[in-house]
Amino acid sequence: MTSHDSTHVPGASAACGHWIGTDQRHCGAARGVRLYGTGLRCPAHTPAALAGRPEPAPGPGMPAGAWTALSPLGTSALIDARAVASGKRRSSPHVYRAAQAATAPREQT
Repeated sequence: MTSHDSTHVPGASAACGHWIGTDQRHCGAARGVRLYGTGLRCPAHTPAALAGRPEPAPGPGMPAGAWTALSPLGTSALIDARAVASGKRRSSPHVYRAAQAATAPREQT
């Protein structure tokens, strides 16, 4: 495995791909190897370890509603569709019909 190759086949033996230039070889350690953006790395060669920083503590991750909140871009698209559907903004006939369909009240099932 080269230092730029970050693909790992499940079931294959995992080895650290960090290149040790003074020895002209890859590290090859097999214990505690994890996949990073730079490839498979052992705990001694993680990006944080190479930068001289401690490993970041695992956190809670993204909040549960992070992907469900409306973004400003999505909100502006909704407002624009309402303006087209109401006739306040000019558009082509097919865009007008699509905006009317998108903003029409939906039936509760």
